Amino acid sequence: MLQHVSLEVPPDQILRTVEFWGLIGFQPAKAPEPIAPFVTWLQHGGTQIHLIHTEDATAPQLGHPAVVVEDFDAAVGRLRDAGFEFEEAQELWGARRGFAIAPGDHKVELMASPPPTD
Repeated sequence: MLQHVSLEVPPDQILRTVEFWGLIGFQPAKAPEPIAPFVTWLQHGGTQIHLIHTEDATAPQLGHPAVVVEDFDAAVGRLRDAGFEFEEAQELWGARRGFAIAPGDHKVELMASPPPTD
């Protein structure tokens, strides 16, 4: 199990980033006190997203986290209604998927179901 992914986010985009992740099912989680002023943690099930507050935030051009959402159409609709970009991508294993752009220019893949494991 992947426990968490850390993403660098400019401090002025933290609230909008929390909104983005909330729209696809992640809720705030408590970070340890020694680092709490510098990070924001989000959680869905056993997976966490750790937002690292930094003025010098970077985002990879191709690398990205991917999330299986419970209701693909509803998740995409919530993101679009909130003003986030989303572009549907080619189905590679017979399930819908696409990419949203989160604050800080992080690409996030949304999937209706995960790829087969065999």
